[in-house]
Amino acid sequence: MARLDPVTLELVWTRLISAVDEAAKAIVRTSFSTLSNEANDFACVLTDASGRSLAQNTGSIPSFIGTLPGTVRAVREAIPPETMRPGDVFITNNPWIGTGHLNDISIVRPVFHGGAIVGYAATTSHVPDIGGRIRSTEAREIFEEGFHIPPMRLMRDGVADATLLTLLRTNIRTPDQTEGDVWAQVGAVTLIEDRVQRTMESYRLTDLAAVADEIFNRSEAEMRRRIAALPAGRWRYAMQTDGLDQPFTFVVEISIADGEVTADYAGTSPQQPRAVNCVLAYTKAMTAFALKALLLPEVPNNEGIFRPIHVRAPEGSILNPRWPAPVGGRAATGHYVPVLIFGALAEALPDKVRAAPGSPLWIMNIAGTDPAGRSFANVFFFNGGTGAGAAQDGVDCISWPSNISATPIEVAERTAPVLIHHKRLRPGTGGTGRQRGGNGQETLMECEADNVAAVFVTERLRFGAPGLFGGEAGAPGQVLLDGAPVDTRRQQTLSRGTRVTIATPGGGGYG
Repeated sequence: MARLDPVTLELVWTRLISAVDEAAKAIVRTSFSTLSNEANDFACVLTDASGRSLAQNTGSIPSFIGTLPGTVRAVREAIPPETMRPGDVFITNNPWIGTGHLNDISIVRPVFHGGAIVGYAATTSHVPDIGGRIRSTEAREIFEEGFHIPPMRLMRDGVADATLLTLLRTNIRTPDQTEGDVWAQVGAVTLIEDRVQRTMESYRLTDLAAVADEIFNRSEAEMRRRIAALPAGRWRYAMQTDGLDQPFTFVVEISIADGEVTADYAGTSPQQPRAVNCVLAYTKAMTAFALKALLLPEVPNNEGIFRPIHVRAPEGSILNPRWPAPVGGRAATGHYVPVLIFGALAEALPDKVRAAPGSPLWIMNIAGTDPAGRSFANVFFFNGGTGAGAAQDGVDCISWPSNISATPIEVAERTAPVLIHHKRLRPGTGGTGRQRGGNGQETLMECEADNVAAVFVTERLRFGAPGLFGGEAGAPGQVLLDGAPVDTRRQQTLSRGTRVTIATPGGGGYG
């Protein structure tokens, strides 16, 4: 096919991005759980026929930038494309080919045009429950963490697999919410296919190959130019985090040469017999996000941007665990990856990097039976302060590097037996410096049911967020039950009247 002129290329690509953005809005409007319609914990993507990322929704979770196209490719490997038919929809939540834990369900639909597959529409969404130990970090292997779905058909010729849905509903605490979220995803990929077909008809395209190649090549060339503008060499950064009985050590060495970047995590702590391990797909995705944010933030995400980026992590490390390692709390580990990248490149890009955030992401998972006798499982997000930059203070109570939204008080109280007494800033918790870190936040929540299981995913309880260029560390966070500190690595049991205080950390200062 002839090379597309720049105007047509821009029009087609804009329409494809609009298609995935529209699909994202459909998920928000039709999903059953607050994880999608309030917290934004999902993503939509369109790939070419080879599974290379062509368009992603603009509000996508950063970690899904790299993981979801990889899921599409894994589905193509497991199920030969020549056996796929119009109306087929595929499903998986395998952590090693997905987003890193079982709670994220991925849906893939081949996009047909003229009788051939021209691309794939895909979504990933964090469902409220997948069975198992409610994302407990106490799990010793993945088999304890929930219902595992290998790459398989959810729908064949437009007809759902009733056996799979029955098994799924039987093994989870929130069958209506989880299944409802799955169907919201199916609706989204169906919408993407329709919009892509209309776009191709409007521009008389027989496939997306020319569009994809042009976008990939232009984006790759620009990314290589940005990398080449950096001083060649190697930069290293290391830090310690809370860990378990002993702190974890994270190390990265970034090499820049010939328009390419390699991030090597050799020296990082080994994988753990607890659910804090982060699969390589997630590590790669977070590395790619951080480098793109620093070097080429203005270009929409696509395969070409990430071609010059290479990632290595020792097999058997906490950033590349071997199957069947437990991985349910991988966010607490993987969200440190951009912090490492920023720390390593601080000398090369002092005006662009930021100090470490107060909380990569804090999560409270609760499950049980409410006073009306109904089973429930809910996930609440809490954000600390971001790190300061060269010209700006850190922001209070904002999620970074993810863009997860905190659960609104009214929604939390409507969907779970909890009463939130207050949510307020923690003044002075941001690290001092020429620019101060963002402040953390304190939330006081009271349980209104008995025998409620609670699991926390937290970081920065022992080590505050480090500053940059002489800036001070942010204040650590804390979790209290009825005023007493608790071990957040272990499941807790709440009773009616138990008060939970969640105080998120502040971000590091700069200068």
